[in-house]
Amino acid sequence: MVGLLTLENLGVNITALVAGLGVGGIAVALAVQNVLGDLFAALSIALDQPFVVGDFLIVDDFLGSVEYIGIKSTRLRSLSGEQIVISNSDLLKSRLRNYGRMSERRVLFATSITYETPLELIERVPGIIRKIVEAQPHTRFDRSHFATHAATSLDFETVYYVLSADYNRYMDIQQTINLQLHRELTELGVEFAYPTQRLLIARPPGRREEAEKRVRGTRHPREDAKAERPKH
Repeated sequence: MVGLLTLENLGVNITALVAGLGVGGIAVALAVQNVLGDLFAALSIALDQPFVVGDFLIVDDFLGSVEYIGIKSTRLRSLSGEQIVISNSDLLKSRLRNYGRMSERRVLFATSITYETPLELIERVPGIIRKIVEAQPHTRFDRSHFATHAATSLDFETVYYVLSADYNRYMDIQQTINLQLHRELTELGVEFAYPTQRLLIARPPGRREEAEKRVRGTRHPREDAKAERPKH
C-alpha cells in the first residue's frame, strides 16, 4: 500500500496496477488455499494437541502410531510396517480415535453353552466367570449375566476392565481367562455351544391313517379275525 501511494504521488496511474494485483491475488489465493489450509491445521494441532508423536490413532480405515507431525502432513507408521501420510486438514476433518490417551480398556466377551446344561450348572456360570476375572492382575470386574436364550445356545455376557492401555497385556489376560474358563466348565461337564440345526420330521395329518389301512390290507383275513377276537 505504501508503494502504491508513493507511485500515485509521483504521478503514475496505478488503477491498472491495482486491478492486476487484485486478479493476481485471487489467483494466488486459489492456488495456495490447500497449502494454507494444511498450514493452519498444523497450527491448530500444535496448539490444541489432539494427539502427539507416539500416540496410536485410527483415522477412518487407517491405523498406526504417530511418527511425525509436519506443516503439510502427519505421518503414521502402520502395524504392517508401511508409512501412512495424511494431510493435516484431512486429519482434522476426520473422526479420530486416539488410543494413546486410553487409561484403561473396557472388554466385553460372550460365552455360549448348550441348552442341555442343567439349571443348577447354568446358575453357577456367572460366579465362575467372576472368580476367574477377579483372579487376574490389572483387572476390574464389572458384571457377568445370563443374557440371552439364543437360537442354538444359552449366552452369557461379561464385562471387565483392563487397567492398562497395553494391547498385548489385554490379550494375555483374555487368553488366561479363556483357558481357565474352558478348563473349569469342562470339569463341570458343561458343553460349549456351536451353531447347529435340528430337523424335526412330522407325519402330516391323515398320512398315518392311510399307512395303517395299507398295512391292514396286506394282512391275512385270519390275522384280522384273530386281532378282532375279544380276550377273556
